[in-house]
Amino acid sequence: MAVNFEVFKDFCAVDGIKMGITQAGVRYPNRDDMVLFELAEGSRTAGVFTQNAFCAAPVTICKKHLELTEPRYLLINTGNANAGTGPEGYQNAVSSCELVSETTGCDAAEVLPFSTGVIGEPLDMTALERGVPAAFADLNQDNWARAASGIMTTDTLPKGFSTQAEIEGINTTVTGISKGAGMIMPNMATMLGFIATDAAVEKSVLQSWCKQLADASFNRITIDGDTSTNDSCLLIATGQSELEITDAGSEAGKQLFVVLKDAFQKLAQAIVRDGEGATKFVTVDVSSAASQKEALDVAYTVAHSPLVKTALFASDANWGRILAAVGRSGVENFDLEKVQIYLDDVQIVENGGRCASYTEEAGAAVFAQSEFAIRIQLGRGDIQETLWTTDLSHEYVSINADYRS
Repeated sequence: MAVNFEVFKDFCAVDGIKMGITQAGVRYPNRDDMVLFELAEGSRTAGVFTQNAFCAAPVTICKKHLELTEPRYLLINTGNANAGTGPEGYQNAVSSCELVSETTGCDAAEVLPFSTGVIGEPLDMTALERGVPAAFADLNQDNWARAASGIMTTDTLPKGFSTQAEIEGINTTVTGISKGAGMIMPNMATMLGFIATDAAVEKSVLQSWCKQLADASFNRITIDGDTSTNDSCLLIATGQSELEITDAGSEAGKQLFVVLKDAFQKLAQAIVRDGEGATKFVTVDVSSAASQKEALDVAYTVAHSPLVKTALFASDANWGRILAAVGRSGVENFDLEKVQIYLDDVQIVENGGRCASYTEEAGAAVFAQSEFAIRIQLGRGDIQETLWTTDLSHEYVSINADYRS
């Protein structure tokens, strides 16, 4: 059951983008499982991808094609990751691009393929042969909501966000969708993200922004500590509005970046809220660290601890597990008396031990909430990092035990 999750419905079309969705039957019958994006000529696209050494064939081809040219089409299939499939999988991903090329008339290098689903199984090319023409025939600029559903795997709900902002007197649109619910860990998670704006953004600015925005959103979420093979996040600027950004430091650039950051973070947090078996949405905030690495090491150690996560699920204020996780995070020369830890505003640790004002009732009241923050102050510097995570429930085990059946 998703945690405080409300399905987004009020999508704004992005001029220069159309989407087609179909039931190709890649793995399961009678469900939308293929999405085709068409990008207007002149669109610019930037991407960040998984850092898993066993990255899927579509990821390899995406990176290659992005170096060659600007894409005109994005092809996404669910149900099969086309990862761990060797030379055959690579050729199937190439053939997927060729299918789009034959259907649309674009060059095969102008196609970016994306796959998500089961690892290690051959991709059913007959399904793609059925699906690509059907998706092309379905192209429509108002298909964002259907596209959000069409890229789902173990997600229980579609994830999307859309907004408009006036920048330099120009009404600017930002709309995006994402998918992911398990195998979620930064660099990146088992996720796909497609965020678009109708502004014109210079390519180097767009790529720099994509990395920064992913680091502040999709690379700050974790459900189970597993980095997948297929993770991809694209930022698209169609250039169809009159707003043009050539300098990230300009006032207009700063304003658009803020709007994009909000969209990226909402889409990333939606993945956590819909985490497999999740009953809690937890913010882990580490402040007064000496470095970014130190802050993230502490945050991830807490967020990945099975003992912490199961205590969250049980609503058991066993805060000693948090204390122990902070202590084993690898921070050198810790001055424990400077460490302070809070559950929301309830202080649990001060001066190296239990806070004198802490009561079990106060801690339990916070743990009983579906959403709260674990705040850790290290007392070592002025660096702060925040990430978002979930508890670990019986349902998570059931979902992943049954995933291939």
